[in-house]
Amino acid sequence: MAVTLPTSTAIPVLTPALRRLLVLVLIGAGLMAINSLYLLAVTVAERLSGAVLQNQLYLVLFLGHLGLGLALMVPALVFGALHFRRARLRSNRYAIRAGLALYLSLVALFASGILLTRFGVFEVNDPAVRSLAYWVHVLAPVLAVWLFVLHRLAGPPLRWRPGIAWAGAAVGFAALMLGLHGIKLLHTPDMVRAFEPALAKVPAGQTIDPDRLMQDATCAECHADIAAQHAGSMHRFSSFNNPAYRAAVDEARSVLLERDGDVQAARLCAVCHDQVPLFSGRFDDPAYDPDADPGASFGIGCLGCHAITAVNSPVGNGDYSIAPPPRYPFADSDSALGRFLHRQLIRAKPAFHKRTLLKPVHRSPEFCAACHKVHLPQALNHYRWLRGQNHYDSFLMSGVSGHRVDSFYYPAQAEAGCNGCHMPAVAADDPAARRLDGPDGEGMPAVHDHLFAAANTAVAAMLDRPAQENAARVATMQDAARVDIFGLKAGGGIEGELRAPLRPALPVLEPGGRYLLEVVVRTTGMGHALTQGTADSNEVWLDVSLSVGGEVVARSGALDADGAVDEWAWLGNAYLLDRAGNRITRRNAQDIFVALYDHQIPPGAAAVVHYALEVPADAEGPVTIDAALRYRKFDTRFVRFMQGETFQRNDLPITTLAADRVQLPVAGGAAPPAAAATPPAIPHWERWNDYGIGLFREGPRGESRQAEAAFREVERLQSALGQGGDGALNLARVLHREGRLDEAAQALARAAQQGAPPWLVAWYTGLIARDQGDLDRAIEALEALADTRFNAARARGFDFGRDYRMLTTLGRTLYERARRERGDARREAREALLTRARERLAQALAIDPENAAAHHNLSLVLAQLGDADGAAHHRARHEHYRTDDNAIERAVSIHRSRNPAADHAAEPVAIYALRPDEQYEHRAETTIQAETASHPR
Repeated sequence: MAVTLPTSTAIPVLTPALRRLLVLVLIGAGLMAINSLYLLAVTVAERLSGAVLQNQLYLVLFLGHLGLGLALMVPALVFGALHFRRARLRSNRYAIRAGLALYLSLVALFASGILLTRFGVFEVNDPAVRSLAYWVHVLAPVLAVWLFVLHRLAGPPLRWRPGIAWAGAAVGFAALMLGLHGIKLLHTPDMVRAFEPALAKVPAGQTIDPDRLMQDATCAECHADIAAQHAGSMHRFSSFNNPAYRAAVDEARSVLLERDGDVQAARLCAVCHDQVPLFSGRFDDPAYDPDADPGASFGIGCLGCHAITAVNSPVGNGDYSIAPPPRYPFADSDSALGRFLHRQLIRAKPAFHKRTLLKPVHRSPEFCAACHKVHLPQALNHYRWLRGQNHYDSFLMSGVSGHRVDSFYYPAQAEAGCNGCHMPAVAADDPAARRLDGPDGEGMPAVHDHLFAAANTAVAAMLDRPAQENAARVATMQDAARVDIFGLKAGGGIEGELRAPLRPALPVLEPGGRYLLEVVVRTTGMGHALTQGTADSNEVWLDVSLSVGGEVVARSGALDADGAVDEWAWLGNAYLLDRAGNRITRRNAQDIFVALYDHQIPPGAAAVVHYALEVPADAEGPVTIDAALRYRKFDTRFVRFMQGETFQRNDLPITTLAADRVQLPVAGGAAPPAAAATPPAIPHWERWNDYGIGLFREGPRGESRQAEAAFREVERLQSALGQGGDGALNLARVLHREGRLDEAAQALARAAQQGAPPWLVAWYTGLIARDQGDLDRAIEALEALADTRFNAARARGFDFGRDYRMLTTLGRTLYERARRERGDARREAREALLTRARERLAQALAIDPENAAAHHNLSLVLAQLGDADGAAHHRARHEHYRTDDNAIERAVSIHRSRNPAADHAAEPVAIYALRPDEQYEHRAETTIQAETASHPR
């Protein structure tokens, strides 16, 4: 008998075992479909609403998604391989091709899932690769379902009912859960100010468990590079682990406890320095022992910033909202499995982590302003509202930010915030790394540097931190400013003939001759004033010396045996007094009353410092003049207070920010080397411009006539080059301030023809027109600024609608214009102008709610509009924020009578003497009266 071999069609494609495996795979796929549709629905709803809908349940189901996916991977792929082996010889090639495509889609699905999961030993962090994998993972299931249908349509009839049932279950579950998520959004916790006078808001009725904020070690498990950077930052050493801060806050707590019976006013410090003790409630205990509380040495940790959900206003003093962020499942688990699952969830689902911990507000300058802008409230000083340190407004009202309408200089592109300087891109192998441009290359995987390098080299030195931390800070400071030994005046007085600029010209000095040296300090690479921050205890000073034959014969700015700077040197600090006229020397904010002077230099501005020098009568060779701008974080008075009985000398690091040297010939002596005539790498006109800016900034009682001459020289030089407009424009500034309006208008017209920035021309057009009584023209110019109607400015990222000084001026001008519309017949026009004035003043106050001038002008406008309650409110706000001139005058007079050096430095024009070394060494026994100019203004 013949034997017939079975054909391929006779071999069943599904054995009983494969059929059972298929059922298992299909059930798993159905559960995965329900799970995935829910996860996708939440993701889409978040994208559309902008709200964070993910919660613990979502994360548990996402963990289920991971587990179910991993569990399905092997059975599904094994089934497909075995099924193909049995079906590959079938004649139904269409079904085989669809099946192969289905199998490949499953491979893509599982492979992309593995790539997205981050298993620790295998992690892909490249954003472009992960984005591609995400979309493959989202679209592959859709493709798989379509191919499955095609595959089955080529074979036995499909049973549609089970598939429809599973789909209905998935849609119903997703809809139900989305509804529950939406209901939860309606029940957001109330946020209250529970720690006044600090302005931070926390969930009502709650303190914050220290453990919920002290999570840096957990963060470091994934973000090791960022954690290493943060470990050396001043944020990390903001609290009682900072010797300088601890000395000041310990004294403040002691003084306040004696004065008030509690320490609650010190919360103003704690809200930005001691978040863990403050929000736990421990800080309020008068007997609080920082040495017994780990939270006292924690500083501002990761969640100190990243748990902040909003900045509530631009007034600073910690006006932010903070709440413990939602946590992933197993966050508190003590088991190894629980901790593994917690880490794996974060790695696999970082979007929730990012959405809850990195918000748009974190990228804004207003976020930094919450702590880097300060006012002293009545609760602290028992006096009245006073302005404290203020990095934010110094940046906002600068050309660097692109918001100030009348900066002397502007960058090619506006700087959007603080991070550009203080959080530059650094290469990193970190899950948070993105392709950023930075010093190590373009488009490199990088993070923003969490060292927050700035200028505080003192704390790192006191705590013996690694040298590279301060090296980064010094590098940050290198472009902050420049020094230019600009000119000489014979006779040693302000009225002498100016010989400038020094280099390439080198005037010959006479032995025994007296001269006035003109040194220009210009800020170049800063977005806020030099120095800002704790400007009363910061030290910035000029160290200027005169040398003959390599030996220093006269100097200003040397250190004494204690490391203290010569008190007769030029100091670029803020000199603060208390109500009794005593100098603030201990960072005792509760006593701050008034600044005797403030020598800080705004961004893109300059100061001129005058030095009287005398060439030795026996000088034979060239003389060398050195000028160095030096910086030290804390002055010797504060270091002595901080160290108490252990004080020996102020040895904190000194950084040279900039330096310049000039060698000048002496009559009858040898000539300096040819290289001495090489000018600085600064355009000739710009040196003159910086000099004029420094003179102009001395104020109406300063050297306006000399500033005018300098700017006329700038105009001459720029005209010869066929470029600019700076000279004519800055000349218009001087002439406008002196009330020479017609001349100012003529200079401004020349500036416009020479190419001065049109927004600067518009600003001074508005001011001059207002002062000439042409209010309509003034309003037109100012409104063009308020709306930034300048294409060149917009292209550079400038927005003058945030210059609250300009908005206040515009509001006042509209008010004055409205007053000309008198009588009932002009009532409609009058009210329209008043309404516009109200809107502009409200716009100014939205940016600076503490603007006394805006409150005053708004009270006038509202009174004219018949809003008596509104007018009264803003009159009260004006009274709250205005300066108390009478009380200030008394404190200033007392101190100036007691301190000759400070009295001299407070003059609008001061001449600092270069003195022989022996005079400096014995300054305590011999009072040296430096010359102060007396000249026509």
